[in-house]
Amino acid sequence: MEFIYRDEYFVAINKPNGLLVHRSHIAADASEFALQIVRDILGRYVYPVHRLDRKTSGVLLFALSSEMAKALQKLMESGAVQKRYLAIVRGYFTDEINLNHPLINEAGKIQEAETLFRGLKTTEIELSLGKFPTSRYSLIEAFPRTGRMHQIRRHLDHLRHPIIGDRPWGCNKQNKLFLEKWNMNTMMLHAESLVLPHPVSGEIMTLRADFPGEFERMLKELKF
Repeated sequence: MEFIYRDEYFVAINKPNGLLVHRSHIAADASEFALQIVRDILGRYVYPVHRLDRKTSGVLLFALSSEMAKALQKLMESGAVQKRYLAIVRGYFTDEINLNHPLINEAGKIQEAETLFRGLKTTEIELSLGKFPTSRYSLIEAFPRTGRMHQIRRHLDHLRHPIIGDRPWGCNKQNKLFLEKWNMNTMMLHAESLVLPHPVSGEIMTLRADFPGEFERMLKELKF
């Protein structure tokens, strides 16, 4: 487990793809969890501050007390924390889009959801799929302004720029292509950084997580 930051109040890790934050009834097959791994390494109880999808890698915070967990969660709810994600998506994404698009949660409730997207780089490679002689992809950044489940994934599906490797919100044809061409079935969504004021000192901190190996490999294969 890679620790990005650690002090007497909280720690930040670079969560790998495929690792759950904590036990969940929706993933009975899992036997390892970030919370338990961090707890065992530190030899003390830790408190999850926020969540990342199992398939998403990147910056994840754990508080070392319940009071600090509440303080960090309050910062996130107030909008004082900037979350930056990077993703590889289908097609040319060249715009800046601030998307306000409500999402329906598991209980059937409609929730407001807002994400700012920016295109960073585009690429076109000599790889045929269907009627198209080449394939186009984009590296984008996403800044979620709300924290709905699978928000970035669902918003990009709505924009018709699904994340490569995503299931069920991705493109089955693209996912099959990447599996057959590169033996790649990892979701290309990475929580790259958090910018936040330290809850005790007030110092503005930038916590950044390096790309996982598969993300780096796809950046090279797709010639970004």
